[in-house]
Amino acid sequence: MITTLVMPSEIADEIKYHARLPLEFAAVLLARRADLGGDVRLLARSIHWVDPASYIQQSAQHMLIRSDGYVPALGRAESDGAVPIWFHTHPGDRSVPMPSRHDEQVDREIANLFQLRSGSGYYGTLIASPRGDGFIFSGTLQHEKDGVSAIDRIWTVGDRWRLTPSYSVTRSAPNAIFDRHVRAFGADIQTVLGDLRVAIVGAGGTGSAIAEQLVRLGVRHLLLVDADDLSASNVTRVYGSTPRDVGRPKIEVLRDHLQAIAPDLDCQIIGRMATLKPVAQALAARDLVFGCTDDNAGRLVLSRLSTYFLLPIIDVGVLLSSDALGMLKGIDGRVTALSPGSACLVCRNRIDLGRASAELKTPEERKRLADEGYAPALGQTEPAVVAFTTAVAAIAVNELLDRLLGYGPPGGSNETLLRLHEREISTNRATPHETHYCHPSQGRWGAGLEEPFLGQLWPTP
Repeated sequence: MITTLVMPSEIADEIKYHARLPLEFAAVLLARRADLGGDVRLLARSIHWVDPASYIQQSAQHMLIRSDGYVPALGRAESDGAVPIWFHTHPGDRSVPMPSRHDEQVDREIANLFQLRSGSGYYGTLIASPRGDGFIFSGTLQHEKDGVSAIDRIWTVGDRWRLTPSYSVTRSAPNAIFDRHVRAFGADIQTVLGDLRVAIVGAGGTGSAIAEQLVRLGVRHLLLVDADDLSASNVTRVYGSTPRDVGRPKIEVLRDHLQAIAPDLDCQIIGRMATLKPVAQALAARDLVFGCTDDNAGRLVLSRLSTYFLLPIIDVGVLLSSDALGMLKGIDGRVTALSPGSACLVCRNRIDLGRASAELKTPEERKRLADEGYAPALGQTEPAVVAFTTAVAAIAVNELLDRLLGYGPPGGSNETLLRLHEREISTNRATPHETHYCHPSQGRWGAGLEEPFLGQLWPTP
């Protein structure tokens, strides 16, 4: 079991700021717990700093706090259905974020109070110390009956993405096969790529191209989701496919190809659509999802997953258009990055809601509605060319690297538009509509396993 604390960059920035101050500071971090496929996600919702008036003593090595400095936050945890995590800093560039004897004594004294007053049954701990341009940490999660487990990693999401392992984790040096990568962006990022849990929804032209690039970059934990079998026309675009694979599930063809490239790859497959609740829940357990699906209903699910689970989504689209004579006139691509603070796909008008609704219906219902004029036509075969799907896939993988490395302009875009027929690339940045679920005022960021799941109805499998 791996426990990941997922944290919006706004909260991470507050922790980083306080860790650099010369005195110890404390707060209660509230996070919703989501048990997903054997792993745990702690979705950070808010952080409540101890009021300065509540410190009885405060120095670089010690602090003493009255109960009124943290008890009000426990009430907020109860009303929000959140787990309270007692957080404090160990300041100093050479400090170690491991609990002292005094810290352990404090934990024994307040654990029961946190578990009872929050109503969650949990007491979490988190200690941070400054390192470089970020922080290092140790943390635990203690249940009133099930004992103590470690918080293994922090996944910070926003304009930049950062994966930080617990201080107690020993990282091995990257495999020598990645020497050229390490020379480009360093051993730490190479290790992060190997630790990331990535999903790809859609194993067609863009999805297979993204998958191969990720594996060659060093990603070693991959989930592939696609319900279709490989057709003869897919062979011209799907990486790793050959004519003898026609009729096999796409995800099996792609998995076998990827594992031939990297025998140590952990590649899981789900041969069902992302519009089914169990599939969406499996995606929620990942650190990052690439959306390479053609259907609007699938994009609608991914868009909601991003908000409800603080889950970065890189959504990819390719559109080829021709004139009346069948001559190619438009080659358009889109790569949209979703994370806390950015507009969802609905706010961006990247989803046809009418078509999404129709796609969630049974084939019989779709035909009846289309015949009656109430639903858009579905099932059309769109043109696709490997050169163009691969070009857009490369931009999508570049988006991941830029978010990890930060080589692009600060405060940059969250969408890239390609007009390959005009040799043009443009970027833009969109923020959520105030009344929509993705806006922070709506309280959906990190909402987790609320019912109904993702705030929507689900078709019967």
